[in-house]
Amino acid sequence: MDTIASLFSFITTPVSWVIVQFHSVYGALFGPDTGWAWGLSIVSLVILIRICLIPLFVKQIKATRAMQTLQPEMKKIQERYKNDKQRQSEEMMKLYKETGTNPLSSCLPILAQSPFFFALYHVLNSIASNDTIGVINDRLLESAQKAHIFGAPLAAKFTDSSSKVEALGSSLTDVRVVTAIMIVLMSASQFFTQRQLMTKNVDTTVKTPFMQQQKMLMYVFPVMFAVFGINFPVGVLVYWLTTNVWTMGQQMYVIRNNPTPGSKAQAEYLERLTKHVTQHDKVGKRRDRAIVKAIVAKGRDRNDFERKFINGLSKAGLAAQADGTVIKSDSAAAAQAEDGTPTTAVGTQKRQQPKRQSKSQRQHGGAVGTKAAGENEPKTSLTKSDEPEDAKPAAAANKGGAKPAGGTRSKAQSGQRKGPQRPKSPSKK
Repeated sequence: MDTIASLFSFITTPVSWVIVQFHSVYGALFGPDTGWAWGLSIVSLVILIRICLIPLFVKQIKATRAMQTLQPEMKKIQERYKNDKQRQSEEMMKLYKETGTNPLSSCLPILAQSPFFFALYHVLNSIASNDTIGVINDRLLESAQKAHIFGAPLAAKFTDSSSKVEALGSSLTDVRVVTAIMIVLMSASQFFTQRQLMTKNVDTTVKTPFMQQQKMLMYVFPVMFAVFGINFPVGVLVYWLTTNVWTMGQQMYVIRNNPTPGSKAQAEYLERLTKHVTQHDKVGKRRDRAIVKAIVAKGRDRNDFERKFINGLSKAGLAAQADGTVIKSDSAAAAQAEDGTPTTAVGTQKRQQPKRQSKSQRQHGGAVGTKAAGENEPKTSLTKSDEPEDAKPAAAANKGGAKPAGGTRSKAQSGQRKGPQRPKSPSKK
């Protein structure tokens, strides 16, 4: 323990100072020797640390999404160089360098708060050992030893002996019940946080080993917290439970307002955004405009949820613009479908298709004399009333089977073959 104390001595004093400052505030409200004063001091320490780590959390989200985007390329590299691990590692590093991603970025928040965690652990362990540490003097040490959270001393552990727990002014049953409940809550919050990430904020169209690893961690992390939690003091359990609850709430906010493309959370978000935009005919928040702008810029590369969003706006008479805003669309040219083809906007008249011509009309010169070219157009075909008198005897002669003069052929009538025709057999009648 002395070795660990020496390694984290640079952070132990600041952590103890922050706890003492919060304790002076809560001690004035609840009493300096109460569990509320010391417990809320630890909770406030967690909140302060997590607020300072928000930039790292944002970087973690970006790194995680970048890694999800690279999963198909990583899978191709693994399959191509599955027999050459060194070449596989080189290609992976080259891919990370070209895309500007870092696999360790997703672990930054945990790595950054690890020194504070171990410093707090050492502070509470020193309190249990009746040793002063940092700015905690003898008076504060005595006050912290008297503090109980639901009957369990702040520095007690699940594995402590009954004599040690009695020296802190409590019973072994109270300590084990409180620590067991806190360990269960800590593991459950960790499981729910990971499960929420896997079920709502993961691109379901990509099936890679990375997703399998995340599913495995969903069950491994809660077990690890349960195993190591029995060796944590009650104050450290308060710290870890608070940071898990913070992470869960922070992740819920991110999933709801900035989901991963292709995930279930994106489908729910775009459905809410479509309803809001169609009701108000505008995109209100800057964050929403940024997402609409990104969807418009994708063009043909949009996923199914984004296509549904664009088409939903088109049906409502709206069109998304390149700057993330929407405008009313009163013409078919303004409303564009997701694949770039124009769609018919609401309230516009559909283009009429020309009427289909009959076979006889096609044989006599197409649509001549029909209404397909317009009702007001004059007729150009010759009807029986327009035929000259001299043409009628010739037509009658042709019906009788006589060949036309001048070696010209008569057009085959409907249903007859061209060329000389076999004479019809006389009727049986």
